[in-house]
Amino acid sequence: MSNKCENCIVRQYNALKALNTEELTEINRAKETRIIKKGATIFKEGQRLSGIYCVREGASKLSKVTSSGRDQIVKIASKGEILGQRSVVCDENANLSATALEDMEVCFIPKSTIEQRIADNPAFVRKLLVTMATELRTADDMIVDLSQKTVKQRLAQSILYLKDQFGEDDETGNLTLILSREDLAAAIGTATESCIRLLSDFKKKGYISTQGKNIKIENLQELERLASDF
Repeated sequence: MSNKCENCIVRQYNALKALNTEELTEINRAKETRIIKKGATIFKEGQRLSGIYCVREGASKLSKVTSSGRDQIVKIASKGEILGQRSVVCDENANLSATALEDMEVCFIPKSTIEQRIADNPAFVRKLLVTMATELRTADDMIVDLSQKTVKQRLAQSILYLKDQFGEDDETGNLTLILSREDLAAAIGTATESCIRLLSDFKKKGYISTQGKNIKIENLQELERLASDF
């Protein structure tokens, strides 16, 4: 994959695709490529961000601390997504924390560079607004799921999401992205112990199999039925 913004295929997945060659060349001069190790914090909730992060490789969790002090995963971001864009566009502190779920490569683009593109390129602004509106819709759907679906349904839904978004290993059939039981629990809004019990129940019913932290879907149809059954 090319490290130059004008040749990078990753930008086709985000608002940067609205920029012309000259603008991309300017961003390429300003950006900084960073390697982020699994488990490292990219930025914290409440932090003032000095730029955005374009994900070239790897996945991260975006989370928020609830009023009860529990970590709630709001989204899992993958290759091609931009982290921190709302904070930069709205000139506000980060509303979420971002943490690497696996080793990542990101391009950090300074805030001043993005602000210049916002001032000069209406198409870029529209793409940013569409992305933020889509994220808002996803957050709305999550609120509905937390209030109307059972924890069991949300677990099934999360396993299917990991399959659809990140795929399965060709050799083992395991989900490619491995989440800790704590992270999986944070994604579905329950205690870790409850998540572990539900996974055990799913195994007994033949929906999945597990080996360590690895999860393999054994009965896709039943998981889909459970996830959509109100």
